[in-house]
Amino acid sequence: MFKRVTSRAAVLTSGVLALALLAACGSSDNSGSTTPAPGTTASESAASDPTASVTDTPPASESATGSSTEAATGSASSAPSTSSGQSAFPVTVPTLFGDVVVDKEPLRVVALGWSDAETALALGVQPVGASDWLAFGGEGVGPWAEGLYTSAPEILGTTEISFEAVAALKPDLILNTRSDNSEQTYKTLSAIAPTISAPVGMKVLYGTTWKQQMELVSTALGKAEEGRAKIAEVDAAFAASAAANPEFAGKTVALGAYFGTEYGAYVTGDSRVDFLTSLGFVQKPELDALASGSFYVPISGEELDKFDADLTVIFPIGDVAQTLKDDKKLQSIPSAKAGHLLILEDTTLINAFSSGSTLGSLYAIDKAVPLFAKTLNG
Repeated sequence: MFKRVTSRAAVLTSGVLALALLAACGSSDNSGSTTPAPGTTASESAASDPTASVTDTPPASESATGSSTEAATGSASSAPSTSSGQSAFPVTVPTLFGDVVVDKEPLRVVALGWSDAETALALGVQPVGASDWLAFGGEGVGPWAEGLYTSAPEILGTTEISFEAVAALKPDLILNTRSDNSEQTYKTLSAIAPTISAPVGMKVLYGTTWKQQMELVSTALGKAEEGRAKIAEVDAAFAASAAANPEFAGKTVALGAYFGTEYGAYVTGDSRVDFLTSLGFVQKPELDALASGSFYVPISGEELDKFDADLTVIFPIGDVAQTLKDDKKLQSIPSAKAGHLLILEDTTLINAFSSGSTLGSLYAIDKAVPLFAKTLNG
Protein backbone atom coordinates (compact mmCIF):
# COMPACT_ATOMS: atom_id res chain seq x y z
CA MET A 1 0.00 0.00 0.00
CA PHE A 2 1.20 3.50 -0.75
CA LYS A 3 1.42 5.99 2.05
CA ARG A 4 -0.65 9.11 1.67
CA VAL A 5 1.53 11.56 -0.22
CA THR A 6 0.92 15.28 -0.25
CA SER A 7 2.17 17.05 -3.35
CA ARG A 8 4.58 19.91 -2.83
CA ALA A 9 2.09 22.14 -4.62
CA ALA A 10 -0.45 21.41 -1.89
CA VAL A 11 1.69 23.04 0.76
CA LEU A 12 1.88 26.31 -1.15
CA THR A 13 -0.39 29.15 -0.13
CA SER A 14 -3.88 29.24 -1.54
CA GLY A 15 -2.91 32.27 -3.59
CA VAL A 16 -0.04 30.38 -5.18
CA LEU A 17 -2.29 27.48 -6.03
CA ALA A 18 -4.85 29.80 -7.53
CA LEU A 19 -2.24 31.24 -9.86
CA ALA A 20 -0.72 27.85 -10.56
CA LEU A 21 -3.97 26.14 -11.43
CA LEU A 22 -5.80 29.20 -12.80
CA ALA A 23 -9.43 30.15 -12.72
CA ALA A 24 -11.56 27.28 -11.42
CA CYS A 25 -8.85 24.65 -11.43
CA GLY A 26 -9.52 21.73 -9.15
CA SER A 27 -8.57 18.29 -7.99
CA SER A 28 -10.76 15.41 -9.05
CA ASP A 29 -11.77 12.46 -6.93
CA ASN A 30 -12.06 8.98 -8.39
CA SER A 31 -15.60 9.62 -9.57
CA GLY A 32 -14.42 12.49 -11.75
CA SER A 33 -16.19 15.22 -9.74
CA THR A 34 -14.23 18.43 -9.25
CA THR A 35 -13.41 20.04 -5.94
CA PRO A 36 -11.29 23.10 -5.17
CA ALA A 37 -7.58 22.34 -5.31
CA PRO A 38 -6.30 24.33 -2.31
CA GLY A 39 -6.15 22.24 0.85
CA THR A 40 -7.55 19.06 -0.63
CA THR A 41 -6.03 15.63 -0.09
CA ALA A 42 -6.47 12.25 -1.72
CA SER A 43 -5.79 8.68 -0.66
CA GLU A 44 -3.24 6.85 -2.73
CA SER A 45 -3.20 3.05 -2.53
CA ALA A 46 -1.76 -0.04 -4.19
CA ALA A 47 -0.58 0.09 -7.77
CA SER A 48 -0.25 -2.63 -10.35
CA ASP A 49 3.00 -3.69 -12.02
CA PRO A 50 4.00 -1.66 -15.09
CA THR A 51 3.29 -3.19 -18.48
CA ALA A 52 6.33 -1.61 -20.09
CA SER A 53 9.82 -1.34 -18.69
CA VAL A 54 11.35 1.83 -17.28
CA THR A 55 15.03 2.40 -16.83
CA ASP A 56 16.38 5.29 -14.77
CA THR A 57 19.90 6.63 -15.03
CA PRO A 58 21.33 9.71 -13.32
CA PRO A 59 20.20 12.97 -14.96
CA ALA A 60 22.53 14.45 -17.54
CA SER A 61 25.24 16.68 -16.14
CA GLU A 62 24.15 19.63 -18.25
CA SER A 63 21.77 21.86 -16.30
CA ALA A 64 18.92 23.65 -17.97
CA THR A 65 17.90 27.00 -16.58
CA GLY A 66 14.23 26.13 -16.22
CA SER A 67 13.38 29.36 -18.02
CA SER A 68 11.20 29.75 -21.08
CA THR A 69 14.21 29.64 -23.38
CA GLU A 70 14.12 26.45 -25.42
CA ALA A 71 17.59 24.95 -25.07
CA ALA A 72 18.75 21.68 -26.50
CA THR A 73 19.59 20.47 -23.00
CA GLY A 74 17.17 17.77 -21.95
CA SER A 75 15.64 17.31 -25.36
CA ALA A 76 14.13 13.89 -25.85
CA SER A 77 15.93 11.40 -28.06
CA SER A 78 14.52 8.48 -29.99
CA ALA A 79 15.57 5.34 -31.81
CA PRO A 80 16.74 5.82 -35.44
CA SER A 81 13.22 5.42 -36.79
CA THR A 82 11.06 8.41 -35.85
CA SER A 83 7.89 7.33 -37.58
CA SER A 84 4.92 6.35 -35.46
CA GLY A 85 4.24 2.70 -34.75
CA GLN A 86 6.18 -0.16 -33.23
CA SER A 87 9.21 0.44 -35.50
CA ALA A 88 9.99 3.62 -33.53
CA PHE A 89 10.64 1.65 -30.35
CA PRO A 90 12.40 1.37 -28.02
CA VAL A 91 12.82 5.09 -27.30
CA THR A 92 14.83 6.78 -24.57
CA VAL A 93 13.55 10.03 -23.04
CA PRO A 94 15.95 12.06 -20.85
CA THR A 95 14.01 13.61 -17.97
CA LEU A 96 14.56 15.50 -14.73
CA PHE A 97 14.83 12.21 -12.84
CA GLY A 98 16.87 10.25 -15.35
CA ASP A 99 16.47 8.48 -18.69
CA VAL A 100 13.18 6.67 -19.24
CA VAL A 101 13.08 3.80 -21.75
CA VAL A 102 9.75 2.97 -23.39
CA ASP A 103 10.12 -0.49 -24.94
CA LYS A 104 6.98 -0.65 -27.04
CA GLU A 105 4.22 1.52 -28.43
CA PRO A 106 2.01 2.74 -25.55
CA LEU A 107 -1.63 1.78 -25.89
CA ARG A 108 -2.98 3.04 -22.55
CA VAL A 109 -1.64 6.49 -21.78
CA VAL A 110 -2.46 8.44 -18.62
CA ALA A 111 -1.82 12.20 -18.88
CA LEU A 112 -1.38 13.91 -15.51
CA GLY A 113 0.70 17.00 -16.21
CA TRP A 114 -0.68 20.39 -17.14
CA SER A 115 -1.64 20.15 -20.86
CA ASP A 116 -0.14 16.67 -21.28
CA ALA A 117 -3.52 15.37 -22.49
CA GLU A 118 -3.83 18.10 -25.13
CA THR A 119 -0.30 17.39 -26.27
CA ALA A 120 -1.02 13.68 -26.72
CA LEU A 121 -4.28 14.47 -28.51
CA ALA A 122 -2.48 16.78 -30.92
CA LEU A 123 -0.44 13.71 -31.91
CA GLY A 124 -3.50 11.53 -32.39
CA VAL A 125 -3.19 9.64 -29.08
CA GLN A 126 -6.20 9.55 -26.75
CA PRO A 127 -5.31 9.20 -23.05
CA VAL A 128 -7.45 6.77 -21.06
CA GLY A 129 -7.08 9.02 -18.01
CA ALA A 130 -6.28 12.72 -17.71
CA SER A 131 -6.13 15.60 -15.25
CA ASP A 132 -8.38 18.58 -15.91
CA TRP A 133 -6.11 21.44 -14.79
CA LEU A 134 -8.32 24.25 -16.08
CA ALA A 135 -11.57 22.69 -14.86
CA PHE A 136 -13.15 22.47 -18.30
CA GLY A 137 -15.35 19.57 -17.25
CA GLY A 138 -16.45 16.88 -19.70
CA GLU A 139 -13.37 15.52 -21.45
CA GLY A 140 -11.07 17.90 -19.58
CA VAL A 141 -9.81 19.86 -22.59
CA GLY A 142 -10.54 23.25 -24.13
CA PRO A 143 -12.60 23.90 -27.27
CA TRP A 144 -9.40 23.98 -29.34
CA ALA A 145 -9.13 20.23 -28.68
CA GLU A 146 -12.84 19.50 -29.08
CA GLY A 147 -13.65 16.35 -31.01
CA LEU A 148 -10.22 14.75 -30.65
CA TYR A 149 -11.52 12.12 -28.22
CA THR A 150 -13.73 9.31 -29.44
CA SER A 151 -14.03 7.99 -25.87
CA ALA A 152 -13.88 10.35 -22.91
CA PRO A 153 -11.00 9.74 -20.48
CA GLU A 154 -11.38 9.14 -16.78
CA ILE A 155 -10.75 12.48 -15.12
CA LEU A 156 -8.07 12.29 -12.44
CA GLY A 157 -6.72 14.64 -9.77
CA THR A 158 -4.40 17.59 -10.33
CA THR A 159 -2.33 18.70 -7.33
CA GLU A 160 -3.38 15.55 -5.47
CA ILE A 161 -3.05 12.31 -7.39
CA SER A 162 -4.84 9.11 -6.46
CA PHE A 163 -2.22 6.55 -7.38
CA GLU A 164 -4.82 3.82 -6.92
CA ALA A 165 -7.02 5.44 -9.59
CA VAL A 166 -4.05 5.75 -11.93
CA ALA A 167 -3.06 2.11 -11.43
CA ALA A 168 -6.64 0.93 -11.99
CA LEU A 169 -6.43 2.27 -15.55
CA LYS A 170 -3.53 -0.15 -16.25
CA PRO A 171 -1.43 2.44 -18.08
CA ASP A 172 1.64 1.49 -20.09
CA LEU A 173 2.83 5.14 -20.12
CA ILE A 174 2.27 8.04 -17.72
CA LEU A 175 2.83 11.65 -18.78
CA ASN A 176 3.61 14.18 -16.04
CA THR A 177 5.81 16.63 -17.89
CA ARG A 178 4.51 19.90 -16.40
CA SER A 179 4.00 19.57 -12.66
CA ASP A 180 5.44 20.48 -9.27
CA ASN A 181 8.47 18.29 -10.08
CA SER A 182 8.03 16.08 -7.02
CA GLU A 183 10.56 13.24 -7.04
CA GLN A 184 8.42 11.21 -4.65
CA THR A 185 5.48 11.44 -7.02
CA TYR A 186 7.72 10.41 -9.90
CA LYS A 187 8.98 7.36 -8.01
CA THR A 188 5.46 6.27 -7.08
CA LEU A 189 4.14 6.69 -10.61
CA SER A 190 7.16 4.90 -12.06
CA ALA A 191 6.22 1.85 -10.01
CA ILE A 192 2.99 1.77 -12.03
CA ALA A 193 4.32 2.49 -15.53
CA PRO A 194 7.14 4.35 -17.31
CA THR A 195 6.68 7.99 -16.34
CA ILE A 196 7.82 11.03 -18.31
CA SER A 197 8.55 13.95 -16.02
CA ALA A 198 9.92 17.44 -16.68
CA PRO A 199 13.01 17.92 -18.87
CA VAL A 200 16.55 17.58 -17.57
CA GLY A 201 17.56 20.39 -15.21
CA MET A 202 14.10 21.96 -14.84
CA LYS A 203 14.11 24.16 -11.74
CA VAL A 204 10.81 26.03 -12.08
CA LEU A 205 7.62 24.42 -10.82
CA TYR A 206 5.27 23.89 -13.79
CA GLY A 207 8.06 25.39 -15.91
CA THR A 208 8.11 22.94 -18.84
CA THR A 209 7.56 24.95 -22.01
CA TRP A 210 5.11 23.94 -24.72
CA LYS A 211 8.04 23.06 -26.95
CA GLN A 212 9.78 20.90 -24.34
CA GLN A 213 6.45 19.24 -23.55
CA MET A 214 5.86 18.35 -27.18
CA GLU A 215 9.42 16.99 -27.53
CA LEU A 216 9.04 14.80 -24.44
CA VAL A 217 5.56 13.51 -25.24
CA SER A 218 6.08 12.93 -28.95
CA THR A 219 9.27 10.97 -28.38
CA ALA A 220 7.71 8.83 -25.64
CA LEU A 221 4.83 8.05 -28.00
CA GLY A 222 7.15 7.15 -30.88
CA LYS A 223 5.96 10.20 -32.80
CA ALA A 224 9.04 12.42 -32.71
CA GLU A 225 8.69 13.41 -36.36
CA GLU A 226 5.07 14.46 -35.86
CA GLY A 227 6.14 16.36 -32.75
CA ARG A 228 8.72 18.34 -34.69
CA ALA A 229 6.05 19.20 -37.26
CA LYS A 230 3.73 20.50 -34.52
CA ILE A 231 6.53 22.60 -33.04
CA ALA A 232 7.34 24.03 -36.48
CA GLU A 233 3.68 24.92 -36.99
CA VAL A 234 3.48 26.90 -33.76
CA ASP A 235 6.89 28.52 -34.28
CA ALA A 236 5.72 29.64 -37.71
CA ALA A 237 2.53 31.12 -36.25
CA PHE A 238 4.51 33.08 -33.66
CA ALA A 239 6.96 34.27 -36.30
CA ALA A 240 4.17 35.38 -38.64
CA SER A 241 2.45 37.30 -35.84
CA ALA A 242 5.71 38.95 -34.78
CA ALA A 243 6.42 39.94 -38.39
CA ALA A 244 2.91 41.36 -38.77
CA ASN A 245 3.38 43.39 -35.57
CA PRO A 246 6.95 44.74 -35.65
CA GLU A 247 6.03 47.28 -32.99
CA PHE A 248 6.09 44.43 -30.42
CA ALA A 249 9.86 44.02 -30.76
CA GLY A 250 11.74 45.20 -27.70
CA LYS A 251 8.67 46.54 -25.90
CA THR A 252 8.49 45.65 -22.22
CA VAL A 253 5.56 43.62 -20.97
CA ALA A 254 4.22 42.92 -17.49
CA LEU A 255 1.77 40.06 -17.09
CA GLY A 256 -0.30 39.40 -14.00
CA ALA A 257 -3.41 37.86 -12.50
CA TYR A 258 -5.85 38.81 -9.76
CA PHE A 259 -7.30 36.35 -7.25
CA GLY A 260 -9.60 37.42 -4.42
CA THR A 261 -7.79 40.47 -3.08
CA GLU A 262 -4.32 39.55 -4.32
CA TYR A 263 -2.30 40.27 -7.42
CA GLY A 264 0.54 38.19 -8.77
CA ALA A 265 2.99 38.72 -11.63
CA TYR A 266 4.15 35.94 -13.93
CA VAL A 267 7.89 35.67 -14.51
CA THR A 268 10.26 33.97 -16.92
CA GLY A 269 9.65 30.24 -16.75
CA ASP A 270 5.89 30.61 -17.14
CA SER A 271 4.27 29.59 -20.43
CA ARG A 272 2.34 32.86 -20.72
CA VAL A 273 5.51 34.92 -20.46
CA ASP A 274 7.09 32.62 -23.05
CA PHE A 275 4.08 33.30 -25.30
CA LEU A 276 4.62 37.06 -25.11
CA THR A 277 8.38 36.95 -25.61
CA SER A 278 7.86 34.70 -28.64
CA LEU A 279 6.02 37.64 -30.18
CA GLY A 280 8.97 39.97 -29.62
CA PHE A 281 8.05 41.49 -26.27
CA VAL A 282 10.64 41.71 -23.49
CA GLN A 283 9.71 40.54 -20.01
CA LYS A 284 10.03 43.40 -17.52
CA PRO A 285 13.34 42.59 -15.76
CA GLU A 286 12.27 44.13 -12.46
CA LEU A 287 9.61 41.42 -12.10
CA ASP A 288 12.06 38.62 -12.87
CA ALA A 289 14.37 40.03 -10.21
CA LEU A 290 11.69 39.18 -7.62
CA ALA A 291 11.44 35.52 -8.67
CA SER A 292 12.67 32.68 -6.47
CA GLY A 293 12.05 29.41 -8.29
CA SER A 294 8.35 29.85 -8.94
CA PHE A 295 6.58 31.02 -12.06
CA TYR A 296 5.02 34.07 -10.39
CA VAL A 297 5.61 36.56 -7.61
CA PRO A 298 3.00 38.16 -5.34
CA ILE A 299 2.40 41.87 -5.83
CA SER A 300 0.69 43.78 -3.04
CA GLY A 301 -1.91 46.44 -3.62
CA GLU A 302 0.66 49.03 -2.68
CA GLU A 303 3.10 47.80 -5.33
CA LEU A 304 0.95 47.86 -8.44
CA ASP A 305 3.34 50.28 -10.13
CA LYS A 306 5.54 47.22 -10.64
CA PHE A 307 3.09 46.30 -13.41
CA ASP A 308 3.94 49.45 -15.34
CA ALA A 309 5.40 48.56 -18.75
CA ASP A 310 4.97 49.35 -22.42
CA LEU A 311 2.17 46.78 -22.30
CA THR A 312 0.48 45.55 -19.13
CA VAL A 313 -1.74 42.45 -19.35
CA ILE A 314 -3.79 41.29 -16.36
CA PHE A 315 -6.66 38.81 -16.06
CA PRO A 316 -8.95 37.77 -13.21
CA ILE A 317 -8.98 34.31 -11.62
CA GLY A 318 -12.33 33.31 -10.15
CA ASP A 319 -13.54 36.88 -10.42
CA VAL A 320 -14.87 39.24 -13.07
CA ALA A 321 -12.95 41.75 -15.14
CA GLN A 322 -15.07 44.58 -13.82
CA THR A 323 -13.32 44.25 -10.46
CA LEU A 324 -10.03 45.15 -12.14
CA LYS A 325 -11.62 47.96 -14.13
CA ASP A 326 -12.93 49.44 -10.88
CA ASP A 327 -9.60 49.13 -9.03
CA LYS A 328 -8.47 52.76 -8.74
CA LYS A 329 -4.92 51.78 -7.78
CA LEU A 330 -4.51 49.57 -10.82
CA GLN A 331 -6.06 52.17 -13.09
CA SER A 332 -3.65 54.80 -11.76
CA ILE A 333 -0.42 53.09 -12.85
CA PRO A 334 1.31 54.89 -15.76
CA SER A 335 0.59 52.22 -18.37
CA ALA A 336 -3.12 52.28 -17.49
CA LYS A 337 -3.25 56.06 -17.75
CA ALA A 338 -1.55 55.83 -21.15
CA GLY A 339 -4.14 53.32 -22.36
CA HIS A 340 -1.68 50.41 -22.43
CA LEU A 341 -3.39 48.21 -19.82
CA LEU A 342 -5.20 45.19 -21.27
CA ILE A 343 -7.60 43.34 -18.98
CA LEU A 344 -8.45 39.96 -20.50
CA GLU A 345 -12.13 39.11 -20.02
CA ASP A 346 -12.84 36.08 -22.22
CA THR A 347 -12.43 32.97 -20.06
CA THR A 348 -11.89 30.73 -23.08
CA LEU A 349 -9.10 32.99 -24.33
CA ILE A 350 -7.54 33.19 -20.86
CA ASN A 351 -7.52 29.40 -20.66
CA ALA A 352 -6.01 29.04 -24.14
CA PHE A 353 -3.36 31.63 -23.28
CA SER A 354 -2.67 29.76 -20.04
CA SER A 355 -2.72 26.25 -21.49
CA GLY A 356 0.86 26.27 -22.69
CA SER A 357 0.03 23.63 -25.32
CA THR A 358 0.49 23.65 -29.08
CA LEU A 359 -3.27 23.57 -29.67
CA GLY A 360 -4.07 26.23 -27.07
CA SER A 361 -1.22 28.45 -28.25
CA LEU A 362 -2.49 28.47 -31.83
CA TYR A 363 -5.95 29.48 -30.60
CA ALA A 364 -4.49 32.22 -28.40
CA ILE A 365 -2.25 33.58 -31.16
CA ASP A 366 -5.33 34.04 -33.33
CA LYS A 367 -7.45 35.66 -30.60
CA ALA A 368 -5.01 37.47 -28.28
CA VAL A 369 -2.48 39.05 -30.63
CA PRO A 370 -4.99 41.55 -32.07
CA LEU A 371 -5.83 42.63 -28.50
CA PHE A 372 -2.14 43.11 -27.67
CA ALA A 373 -1.66 45.20 -30.80
CA LYS A 374 -4.72 47.35 -30.21
CA THR A 375 -3.73 48.07 -26.60
CA LEU A 376 -0.07 48.77 -27.36
CA ASN A 377 -0.92 51.09 -30.24
CA GLY A 378 -3.95 52.69 -28.64
